[in-house]
Parts: sequence; structure tokens; C-alpha cells
Amino acid sequence: MEILGGPLFAVAGAGESHGPGVTTIVFGCPAGLRIRRGEVQQYLDRRRPGSNRHGTPRQEADRVVMLSGLYAEGEIDRLLSGPAVSVGGESGSVTESYEEGFSTGEPIAALVLSTSQRSRHYDQFAGPRGEVRPGHTDLVKYHKSQGFVDIRGGGRSSYRSTISDVIGGSIARIFLKEHFGTVILSSISQVGPLRTDLSLAQHFASVAQQQGAQTVTSEQVAAVETRLDSAEIRSLDAEFAQEAGELIKRTRIEGDSLGAAVEVVAVNPPSLVGEPLYQSLKIRLMGALGGLNAVQSCEVGDGVEVISRKGSENNDPIRSSGYQTNSHGGLIGGVTTGSPLVCRVGFKPTSTILKTQDSVRKNLEEIEFALERGRHDPCVGVRAGVTLESRLAIELMNAALMHQSGRVSTADFKLF
Repeated sequence: MEILGGPLFAVAGAGESHGPGVTTIVFGCPAGLRIRRGEVQQYLDRRRPGSNRHGTPRQEADRVVMLSGLYAEGEIDRLLSGPAVSVGGESGSVTESYEEGFSTGEPIAALVLSTSQRSRHYDQFAGPRGEVRPGHTDLVKYHKSQGFVDIRGGGRSSYRSTISDVIGGSIARIFLKEHFGTVILSSISQVGPLRTDLSLAQHFASVAQQQGAQTVTSEQVAAVETRLDSAEIRSLDAEFAQEAGELIKRTRIEGDSLGAAVEVVAVNPPSLVGEPLYQSLKIRLMGALGGLNAVQSCEVGDGVEVISRKGSENNDPIRSSGYQTNSHGGLIGGVTTGSPLVCRVGFKPTSTILKTQDSVRKNLEEIEFALERGRHDPCVGVRAGVTLESRLAIELMNAALMHQSGRVSTADFKLF
């Protein structure tokens, strides 16, 4: 069973790259949270194929339909003002979706339909003599499923499956921002050999030093978001983003692909959430972020840089106002300190490329593999930031609810 997060807040998804749609169920959202479909949609718009000219040429609207778990007494017209969804064509049933309402504490269900499938592009991968793309899941999934595998676009292994991550993460982000002022951002810090020296973590550390407090204001966050949104690719460094965009363009023309690194930061996170050992938030984050499609590495805080330091250089000084530096990346002993949560995630180059490569058929007959058709991201890291943000939000919300479960008030258990 695949569930992201949990046990108190969790997300389950179903759907393949070229299936009719992706279904999502979000469990454990506390009652009373105002959820607007438009807020969920804005994060899906960042994730959707076609949202960035350096990603896949596949175009999908990815319009989300909210189906359960919301209600607004006295606001039925507003509640049921979302887009309509039809089942079975003209002769089938049509129903409206929820546009906004309050969470009821029951599971929240959502649906995103797929409208731009080109399934015939994948005929060369069909059957026991189907060809295998080096670096992809074709071979292992075929044999794991005893041949009963959806070959279209990678099936469930497609990045399209992360629609559920983003829907669940958007709800977690609404909760975290409302209760703690937490905002989660990401910035691309490397594409292929190109690196930037500007980082979100350093930026917010500098802000904290200037104002003598760890909390970041909404205006300071908005200024960073404007910089990220206006860059060629989503990066704090506009000059680097321009160069990286040109590199991605040249690499696409060459029929090849590039790796990338993405920095993810949660500012104003709740302090003291997470556990010290087997449910350490560090373990959870490294698993959730490191387990995303195409990810090969995940670092927390200053990551591998700390290896060459002495303790006297790496320990973060503490004053009554908080930690003065953030080498620890917001986590000590698997528990949050209130400093920004900082992770850096490394993506491999997209496996599906146009260049000829040594490979096999699924029956292990050796071949020279050449891709016949398809639409793919030349650098998957370009679109991955919003999914990493979402996965961090899901784990952080679950940890916050786990922390609260240890503080029982008898006033919450009285009916009369």
C-alpha cells in the first residue's frame, strides 16, 4: 500500500500517465479549515505539463475537481460553484464540484482528468519483445508485474502521478500557513554543470540576522516569490536561470537530457515537531523527498559540506532569540528548532532521450535502442520544485498533528 505521510495526515493517489485521470484522497485534515479550490489549482498550475517552455511539450489543463470532505453551512451556492464533471458523455450524469468550504474532518477526494494522451507513442515497449529504455522502469516493472503493466508514459511511475502529492500538499500548506505562518518555497540551484551561489537558505539567514529574529514576514516572502516567478526557470538567481534555460534548450535539440538540484525551504516552521529516532522528521523528509521520481540525493541543512568541518565550525551558536546560524537546516535530533527547514534534492538526467543507447528487449535480447516517438522533459528538475514543496508540507503537517496528539485537554472530550 502506497500512502504519503501518515499516520495522522496522509495522501493516497491512483491513476497512470495515460489513464482517464488521477484520483486523490486526503486523510486526516482537521475539521474547520477553509479550503478554496483555486488555492489548490494554483499549485497544480505550476506542476502541470506545458507550464514551462523548458519542460515536456505535453499540454494538460489539469483542472482539479473537489468531490468530498468540504461543507459550508449557509453557503451552498458558493460551495457548489466549482467546475462540472461529466461521467459517460452526453447521456451520462453531470455534477458540480466544490469550489470552497470548510473541511469536515472526513476524507477529501479530488479528481484531475487527462485530456492529452498519445498512447500509440509507446507501442515499441509492448509485450515480451518490447524495447527497454535505459534508466527507466520498463524492465523491472514488466517482470515485477509478470507482464501485466501499463506501458503508456511509464504508467504509475510517471511524474503525472505527483498530481496527488500536490493536491495533498496544497491542503497541508493552507493548514501550516493558517496556524504557524509557515511558507514553503523552492529554487533551482543547479542544472547540469551550471551552479548558482545564491540560495534561499542563505537569503533567509541574512534576513534573520538583519532583524534579529527567526520569523520572516509575509512581505519578505512575497518579495522572494516575485523573484522566483519572474525568472526563466524558478530560481532566486535570474542570471543563472537565463543561462540554464539556454543550456536546457541546446540539450533538448541534441536529443539529450540534464540533471538538476533543487533547494526547498520552509520558513516559519513550527518548533518541536518530529521524533528523536524512528519517526525522526529528518528520516521522513529524506524518504519523502528522496523517494520522488528521478531523485538520486537528498541533503538536510548544509549537507555534505559539513564533512570537512570541525565541530567548532559547524555547531550553530544559540542566543535567547534563537539559533544564530542554520547549519543544522532546522532539524536537530529529528526535531524542528524553528529555524528554516532546508533540504537540497538532486535529480538525475531524464532517462528518456533521443540518443541511441545499448539496451535489451524485455526478454533480454540485446539491442541498440532508439526512441521512436514521445514527449518528455529534457530536465525534470525544472518542474519538480512544487512537488518537493508539497511532500515537505505533508510530512511537516503530519508531524505537527503527531506533536499535538501528545497534549490532551479534557475540555475537548465533553459533550454536555
